[in-house]
Amino acid sequence: MNKGELIDEIATKAGVTKKDADAALTATLEAIVEAVASGDKVTLVGFGSFEPRERQAREGRNPKTGDKMDIAATKVPVFSAGKLFKEKVTSS
Repeated sequence: MNKGELIDEIATKAGVTKKDADAALTATLEAIVEAVASGDKVTLVGFGSFEPRERQAREGRNPKTGDKMDIAATKVPVFSAGKLFKEKVTSS
């Protein structure tokens, strides 16, 4: 499912126009991205949580040459599925 199909589904289930569904989805995603980027954890009960995590510096290899290289520490976004979400997926 892509964003357009998700907007169609939201509009149908919520009984709103596609334009309103698009605005709501866009605002929701922007709010989640901004919160996680600023270091906050976003929890949607039953769905899951989004949070930033620190990835430590490590040594890697250039796949082309095989030479060792240092990979810097970085912050990455992480999603953890909630219990209800996991149960729904595993029971399908």
